[in-house]
Amino acid sequence: MTHRIRMAAATVAAGLVPTATGLGTAAQADAPHTPAASKGQAAAPCWHSSGKWWCNNKRGAAVWAADSVTIVGYMHSNPSWFTCRLDADPTGGGGPHPNRWLLTKADNGRVGWMKDSDVYSETDPVRPC
Repeated sequence: MTHRIRMAAATVAAGLVPTATGLGTAAQADAPHTPAASKGQAAAPCWHSSGKWWCNNKRGAAVWAADSVTIVGYMHSNPSWFTCRLDADPTGGGGPHPNRWLLTKADNGRVGWMKDSDVYSETDPVRPC
């Protein structure tokens, strides 16, 4: 992927954004849960809470390294938090944003990118990286 992706990941790794809280923490309990859209409906948007962007996602979704080839971990929580979005690499999956990736930390604490196609919520509200 691009230099911008590596720089955004380094920002998260340096602790300049909130750290992952894991499944069942107080921060996630405070985040409102918005159900995923059913077939034929527009997806509910991601929402901002406690300094993070929260989105509904597939449980067990892969979190990828900046090279978009290496899986660094998995996200079993739902909803999950994200730092920012980047429209860059054409391997971001299908759906309405095929080039979009979202920066996060996997459940194992490693910084990486989730494909937009693994997120049920509309990701347009998430701030750009």
